[in-house]
Amino acid sequence: MAKSGAVRKPEAVAPPPRGERALRAAELDRLIHERVRLGIVSALAVNDALTFNELKALLKTTDGNLSVHARKLEEAQYITCSKSFAGRIPKTEYRLTAAGRRALERYLDHMEAHIRATRQG
Repeated sequence: MAKSGAVRKPEAVAPPPRGERALRAAELDRLIHERVRLGIVSALAVNDALTFNELKALLKTTDGNLSVHARKLEEAQYITCSKSFAGRIPKTEYRLTAAGRRALERYLDHMEAHIRATRQG
């Protein structure tokens, strides 16, 4: 126990290994981490735009599942959705926003850091 008026020195704590610091600095984006949402964002990163039906076929998912996940990405402003008609047929088209592209880059950086840390460990 320290005497009154005495200042206690903090114990030296070793900093975490470099890989761990990188992992802590870049927290995992749980919104993108989910399989269908990661698929949507990734597909849109390499395509200017994709329709609802194109995404559904690519990701092998149901209408309802794709709708729910796309809406979450829209709410986060990671993707935009535009609806139009081709004749009488409705067409829903999605595009990746700049914020969505940055979020995907951060996510990929984070996952790469995990891979490096795992291989070094």
